[in-house]
Amino acid sequence: MPTLPSPDRRITADSFLCLRTNGWCARGGVLRVFSALSRAGDGAAWYLLMTAMVLVDGLDGLRASAHMAATGAIALLLYKMLKRWTRRPRPFAADVRIRAWIAPLDEFSFPSGHTLHAVSFTIVALAYYPQLAWLLLPFTAMIALSRVVLGLHWPSDVLAATVIGSLLGGGALWLGSHVPGLS
Repeated sequence: MPTLPSPDRRITADSFLCLRTNGWCARGGVLRVFSALSRAGDGAAWYLLMTAMVLVDGLDGLRASAHMAATGAIALLLYKMLKRWTRRPRPFAADVRIRAWIAPLDEFSFPSGHTLHAVSFTIVALAYYPQLAWLLLPFTAMIALSRVVLGLHWPSDVLAATVIGSLLGGGALWLGSHVPGLS
C-alpha cells in the first residue's frame, strides 16, 4: 500500500517548485507579465468583467455579477480567516533563496487569495457565460502560476486555494439554484 509523503518531503517539493519557477522573473519580460497578471487578479479584471456583463447583458448580466460579488465576499472572509488561523510564512520569508518580486498584500501565505477568488469567480461566471471559458480558464491558471513565480505563495497554497475556490464556486452555484430569482 503506498504511503503519503512525509511533511518534510512535501515541504521539499514545495521549496523545489517555488525555487525553480521563482528564477524565471530574472529573465526578460517574464517579471512584467507575471506582475501584470497578479495585479489584474487583485480585483481589477474581475470588476471589469462584472461591469461588462451588466453593460452587455443588462439584467441577466447584473444577476451574474451579483452572484460573483456575493461569492467574492464569502471568499474574502474565508481566506482571511484561514490566513489568520494557519499563519503560514510566505516563501520569501521562509527561504532566503526565494525572492518576492512584488510586494505581498498581506503577511501570510496560506491560502492564495488571488487563486481562491479567480477559481470561484471563474466557476460562477462560466455557469452564466460558458463561451468565456477560452478566456477565463487560462487567465485563472496564469494568476495561480503568477503567485508561485513571484515568490508570494508555495505551490501547495495555490493547490489548496484551487480546491477551496472550486468548492466555494460550486457551492455558490448550488445555493443560487435554490434561491428564487437567481436560477
